Amino acid sequence: MAIRVIISGGGTGGHIFPAISIANALKTMDPANEILFVGANGRMEMDKVPAAGYTIVGLDIQGINRKQLWKNILLPFKLMKSLNKAKKIIRDFKPDVAVGVGGFASGPLLMMANKLGVPTVVQEQNSYAGVTNKKVGAKAAKICVAYEGMEQFFPADKVLLTGNPIRRESVAIEGKRAAALEFFGLDQHKKTILVLGGSLGARTLNESVVAYLDSLSKEDVQVIWQCGSFYIDKLRLELEGKLPTNVKMMAFLQKMDYAYAAADVIISRAGAGTISELCVVGKPVILVPSPNVAEDHQTKNAMALVNKNAALLVKDIDAAQQLIPAALNLFKNLEQVTQLSENIKKLGKLDADVQIAEQVYKLANKK
Repeated sequence: MAIRVIISGGGTGGHIFPAISIANALKTMDPANEILFVGANGRMEMDKVPAAGYTIVGLDIQGINRKQLWKNILLPFKLMKSLNKAKKIIRDFKPDVAVGVGGFASGPLLMMANKLGVPTVVQEQNSYAGVTNKKVGAKAAKICVAYEGMEQFFPADKVLLTGNPIRRESVAIEGKRAAALEFFGLDQHKKTILVLGGSLGARTLNESVVAYLDSLSKEDVQVIWQCGSFYIDKLRLELEGKLPTNVKMMAFLQKMDYAYAAADVIISRAGAGTISELCVVGKPVILVPSPNVAEDHQTKNAMALVNKNAALLVKDIDAAQQLIPAALNLFKNLEQVTQLSENIKKLGKLDADVQIAEQVYKLANKK
């Protein structure tokens, strides 16, 4: 039986990719399923969701600005306006279930869905629940989480450990190493460090690589350095004629599967979506949590792995001095590399999208 589902949230790729994955899983189960996305006007989901083939409606909502409090003056009015629009969207679309993935728009939509008696599912990506998800989770029918111990934030009987939906094409790395190294113009016999700064880039990771370019040029290793679109032009100017041939710098990684397949050690920020991919990939990882995220989510995400000896952590403030030496030291410690790989692989969950879609189906049929 075909069902109707609203999926709300966004703001970052970490929210949008899981949302689209859940929608794709629902469509795979039954192409007749109808899905409507609800996002925040001006945020990236308003472009990314239509590009994935789905319809999206925008709410005029913003998050709390903790640095410039005066900018929150319109927030109560925007919230009321968004709640009223969410009410109209729900009444017009008549969903069987509403799913919230976090981000500005998921709050008003799930609050109104709960009020109107529509069963709701919360998908919490992080190891430390966000303010919005904690609020709407109290009345949700199911809360799908990626980390153990989330009962501290949500009613225990509603929590289901599913993992985070990931981009399956990105983690399909089996048998691709030789082709991947050739694709990046790298040596088949050298160990490879992959530095992931995200689509915009991460200044700390970039500074850490720049600080050790001389050392890297002398080491028997090679580097795939994804520096981000925000930094690429400045770095090209700064490093003209100075970039060693064993360091490949690029703004984007068009083929994530090849990047993961080529890597022997991965350096990354600790966003929930990225960590979920890294667990499935199963390579040794050094995490550098961003200090610029709400409630220090990334440090908490990283520590969930570190505490299981499934990743190493270098603090953002220490990265320029410690990060590249830590990666190079790993190549000298085969036992640690093996241990980290085995432990992170145990945490990988490939079918989170299907598990969440199945929960949505159960709720729709119960209704």
